[in-house]
Amino acid sequence: MATIRKLRGRWQAQVRRRGMKPRAKSFDSKLEAEKWARDLEAQVDRFGSAPDTKILESTTLGDLLERYQREVSPTKRGAVQEVQRIDVLRRHELAYRTMIGLSQQDIASFRDERLRLVAPSTAVRELAILSHVVEVSIRDWGLPLAKNVVKLVRRPIIQNERSRRLTGDEEQRLLDGCDSGKIPYFRTLLIVAIETGMRRGEILGLRWSDISHNRRVVSLTMTKNGTNRDVPLSQRAFGALMDWRARADVDQSTIFPMTAGGLEQAWYRLLKRVDINGLRFHDLRHEGVSRLFERGLNVIEVSSISGHKEMRTLRRYTHLSADDLVARLG
Repeated sequence: MATIRKLRGRWQAQVRRRGMKPRAKSFDSKLEAEKWARDLEAQVDRFGSAPDTKILESTTLGDLLERYQREVSPTKRGAVQEVQRIDVLRRHELAYRTMIGLSQQDIASFRDERLRLVAPSTAVRELAILSHVVEVSIRDWGLPLAKNVVKLVRRPIIQNERSRRLTGDEEQRLLDGCDSGKIPYFRTLLIVAIETGMRRGEILGLRWSDISHNRRVVSLTMTKNGTNRDVPLSQRAFGALMDWRARADVDQSTIFPMTAGGLEQAWYRLLKRVDINGLRFHDLRHEGVSRLFERGLNVIEVSSISGHKEMRTLRRYTHLSADDLVARLG
């Protein structure tokens, strides 16, 4: 049983248990002292000993973010974006909180504050980073935390599902607009995107050696979820690639030698040229995946092509044409 007493104007909690060194700590209020003692006794009951929490009193969340940014982030494919997000987190006042005092309420307050400034998807990504930082600190760095408080906080609901697909003659206008542009392979790039539903990064990372001409298949090794997969090429996509190959410098490192930023700029210039509004490049992935379903492929077959691991996520991409579904129903 813990001993709580008033000593020199403060409340001191002392915990004595067989097999552990006596622990004592002073607080401004009796309630804080009792809570600390209860938590310490609970850890002893659960683990048989109580960790030395001095390191938690001197370690801030910012310290952990800095170490994570230095040691863990560089190992990820999205390292650049994650480093930028961690820079934002390290400038927030939450980063100055010591780990002994970091609470579930602190994280909830951070979430609510960020939701007033950024989109829910951004807040979710930031919370995911914080959660993984704490998890790595516990599992790999030996930080004596009893729990990951970030996991206890409810994540914001993301309601930004898009249903934008190509309508009318938009596809033809886009392709015709490529002919008047300055990028000779942009038409081929769009056809590949529409026909395969591949992600932007996967398309930009394509090499000629990734294409099996006999099988008419593209082998992807650098995917968003880290899993290799083979993507079958329609005759249209394969023909467009072979046409570009006949004119391209096959010694270049990638089939489409441009950066993600360059693609976005070229895309918005194209939209302006052909007078199309409200269409994102990523919508071509929606279009491609939806067309796979409309061709009669089932969920498993489509997921093997698109690379979606969760059927719930795949469902968001399949905005099927009602007219086509009526035709299939007879």
